[in-house]
Amino acid sequence: MRTSYRAITGLGLLAATASAIALMASPHGVSSAKAEAPKAAGPARVDDFLLADQNLFGRQLYWMGQDKAVVLVTYASGDKQLHADAPALMALKAAYADKGVEVMAVDSRLGDRRDPVIADAKAAGLDMPILFDYEQLVGEELNVTRADEVIVIDPRSWSIAYRGPVDGAKSAVDALVAGQKVALSSGEAKGQLIAFPDRAKAATFAQISYAKTIAPMVEAKCSTCHQPGGIGPMPLTSYEQVKGFSPMIREVIRTHRMPPFEPDETVGQWKDDGRLSPDQMKTLVHWIDAGAPRGTGEDPLKKISFQAPEWPWGKPDKIVEIPTMKVPASGVIDYQYPSVKNVMTEGRWLKGSAFVVNDRQAVHHILSGVAPSDTPAGQTIAGSPFETLLQGYVPGVGYQKMAQDSGLWIPPGSGLAFQAHYTTYGKETVENTKLGLYFYPKGEEPKYPRRTFGIFDFSIEIPAGEREHKEIAYIEFPKDAVVYAFTPHSHKRGVSANVSIRYPDGKEETLLAMPRYDFNWQWDYVLAKPLNVPAGSKIITRWVYDNSTRNPGNPDPTKTVYWGEQSFEEMLAVYIHYHWAGETAKNPRDDYDKLMQANLMLDVMDDNMDGKLSYAELKGGPQSPGTMLKKYFALIDTNHDGFIDAQELAAAMKLLPKRGGGRAAAAAPAAQPMPAASPTAGGR
Repeated sequence: MRTSYRAITGLGLLAATASAIALMASPHGVSSAKAEAPKAAGPARVDDFLLADQNLFGRQLYWMGQDKAVVLVTYASGDKQLHADAPALMALKAAYADKGVEVMAVDSRLGDRRDPVIADAKAAGLDMPILFDYEQLVGEELNVTRADEVIVIDPRSWSIAYRGPVDGAKSAVDALVAGQKVALSSGEAKGQLIAFPDRAKAATFAQISYAKTIAPMVEAKCSTCHQPGGIGPMPLTSYEQVKGFSPMIREVIRTHRMPPFEPDETVGQWKDDGRLSPDQMKTLVHWIDAGAPRGTGEDPLKKISFQAPEWPWGKPDKIVEIPTMKVPASGVIDYQYPSVKNVMTEGRWLKGSAFVVNDRQAVHHILSGVAPSDTPAGQTIAGSPFETLLQGYVPGVGYQKMAQDSGLWIPPGSGLAFQAHYTTYGKETVENTKLGLYFYPKGEEPKYPRRTFGIFDFSIEIPAGEREHKEIAYIEFPKDAVVYAFTPHSHKRGVSANVSIRYPDGKEETLLAMPRYDFNWQWDYVLAKPLNVPAGSKIITRWVYDNSTRNPGNPDPTKTVYWGEQSFEEMLAVYIHYHWAGETAKNPRDDYDKLMQANLMLDVMDDNMDGKLSYAELKGGPQSPGTMLKKYFALIDTNHDGFIDAQELAAAMKLLPKRGGGRAAAAAPAAQPMPAASPTAGGR
């Protein structure tokens, strides 16, 4: 990664916004509002947006700027005209499939939900991405009034070239494919009317109070980062500043980049969910659309003396200074492994930690861990200096509290060791990082030992130029457990991820869906209610990578990409935070971790989840275990059935060399067979 600060400087305007006065009807229930008849043809130009489709994959309009045309079809489940026109719509999609034309549906109707819409589209014979506009912000801007309207967009200017029935769209698409200029033409769509209740309230948007509604949002959420000493690049501590950046605020809300919390709003419930509610999103966007009026009353923000605290929860119980690192202006920096000896004079239970860095652009990630005080500086994680991995720093997040009444024991006499990944950004700098440790009070201990198991797929192989490349990995739990959080991790080409559980009876449930994964914000996603995981259940993660020129963060779309530590390489990782059922801090079950660790190599390479490895499933780069197994497949397959089973794999793994480097590949000592990694652990 060249800079972990991109999201903050380029996109990070809104840390979160909350407590808005709800002026609009909720878009997440079926509305009783009447649909209105058409009033206007709509805007001449379409602003950027990002919406999740029926497969929980995020699709962003302006990522399609290299296409010849973008065709949107307004959708409403059960619409008879849409069903009747389905063959023509599919013919349009097929005719331009290899000509740089994207065809998608947009469902803005209140109450439409994913599973019924999937069934409806299947019944109609419509096979295309269907984007869910739950807040109706996209449909409002496009002035959608009916289902089955085709809207043709010119990506060169994001202007609308045509809107109307499907039978009038072809000439506009042909002209755009030929590179011609197209004047707007239109016709009347015949589908059912779609209700947009807030259109009738547009005249009241200018009455939204800055002093009573907008400023409290900014104070509570935005200014926590956008203030002196905060991570935001500009302050948002006055009306003038909020007004000045209001176009960006509108854009990052419509593209779901801010607040920086990535799970899909329809899947799961989470602690510390700082997202805007649908009504809050609409309140803020509508206020901006009305010109961001100042209104009456004093500016509440100007009455506050803003200053971000150095530490998130007050002064830590112990502060450790990491050895200074001089970062050059250019080049690739190998991982650094500094250590600090004799940190702990007495044993304590760790409750949380926080990092303070002085140059965020230069710090890609830092991993911290407990190590003997005689650990030599520079010894790698693969050399196992860490007795216990603690927590760390990653883009967007530099602190973490233990979840679910859990903690980590740091014994007396321990030192701390670090894995630090620094990046260059065109300017020489010196980084002086501090780590603050927060302990449980003396004499108090947590209920559970904090455990984290990482699903790491070293066999990923992402072809050059591929736009939506999919990878899958899983881990089977050998004993009953309680899971309370997940931390997904990839690099710049990872664009979407989800986590699900498949129970022993075969039923599968999606637990976490991230339509757009953002490398610049890497969180622990803590379940609002811990999940009981029966023995034999599989936790599955599915990722989508974009290695094409469409991905603006792609370091090099011409190269096939494999697992690697640097951000120009890739990773597939999900950290599962849990404890075993029945265990306590006094009576841990480390032996259960060993059982789960034994399954990891087979589970992450078993793409079809049949419990064995075929020759085709053994892939990855030159150092991938899959590549090495493939080389000796005939020898490893001792029963000659054409597959490698668990017993054959276990025998082969004893002969393979151990991987070196990289936090995710870290070997852990027998006492903790899987690193207790935080969201910051690993080669981020």
